[in-house]
Amino acid sequence: MKREEWLRVVEMRGPGPIPCRPVFAGSVWNQHRGKLQEVVNRYPELFEGMPPKGQWDAFPERHTADQRSKDRWGCVWDNIQCGIIGQVVEHPLADWGALDKLTPPDPSRENDFGDQDWEQIARDVKTAKEAGDVTWGGISHGFLFQRLYYLRGFENVMIDYATGDKRLVRLIDMIVEFNAEIVRRYVELGVDCVGFGDDMGMQERFTISPNTWRRYIKPAYAKLFGMCRQAGVHVHLHSDGYIADVLSDLVQIGVTIPNPQDLVNGLETIRRLLKGNVCIDLDIDRQRIIPWGTPKQIDEHVRTCIETLGSQQGGLMLVCGVYAPTPLENIEALLAAMSRYRMMFSS
Repeated sequence: MKREEWLRVVEMRGPGPIPCRPVFAGSVWNQHRGKLQEVVNRYPELFEGMPPKGQWDAFPERHTADQRSKDRWGCVWDNIQCGIIGQVVEHPLADWGALDKLTPPDPSRENDFGDQDWEQIARDVKTAKEAGDVTWGGISHGFLFQRLYYLRGFENVMIDYATGDKRLVRLIDMIVEFNAEIVRRYVELGVDCVGFGDDMGMQERFTISPNTWRRYIKPAYAKLFGMCRQAGVHVHLHSDGYIADVLSDLVQIGVTIPNPQDLVNGLETIRRLLKGNVCIDLDIDRQRIIPWGTPKQIDEHVRTCIETLGSQQGGLMLVCGVYAPTPLENIEALLAAMSRYRMMFSS
């Protein structure tokens, strides 16, 4: 989708095709291999005419089974399945005594997980602008809420929230300063949108109390999102899990494209809180219906999502992450439904 079409959807300026993005984890490519490629190739309309080419057997270190790796903050990751990220098993700030020695990555050349080549990024943005494409800046997934427990350990940071440990504020400020420099650079490049990802929800409830979130996380988010919005740059925020308690807060502090999960938050709740106010990038179920349902159930669910949240004004996108062990016939049903219903509000 070209930039002007995308902006029309995001800014709710009239009817058009609903952008639909199937995203395949390395684990599902590894599962189905060439057979998945054959299915993907049948739906070029979902991939701007260029279906992705799968890669299996060769994965980055953090996505390789039985591998340990260290990110640029010093967190050690362990993995048990190829094609999907692992989890942090060694936390450099498990003891607050290490805080004075913690050195953040250098945002002029690093992100959370690797090198950041700003000269190449600038060239890529320039090329995309010249082609009339949407230009994006990307902040590493888990940039704040998750980074805190990557560094401290989950139980430790929960205690920090509960006791109001002042060192937590110091650590948050350090992380925000690092990310703010990355945001500043993207804004200076004139990107259309900066994408953030931070999983804050559990299966049925928010991980911390909304008031605790408003005390510690919301001001930090507001600073980073505000940098974007002051420059007219859109803010996309992905967060897994139940986040309905803070969806209105996120819109208030500048999220223009929230990316909530459908079933855990509820379509009616998402409709009530977001429809008509911002562009919803709906994260289609990846836990129940897509991997375990029937093709008919998948078709019905995609149609229901679009009927509930779509409109002639735009303001709806769909994304679906597909993971092993989703059957091939379910993947076909997902792509077919996206292709079939994406034009529901196009005229």
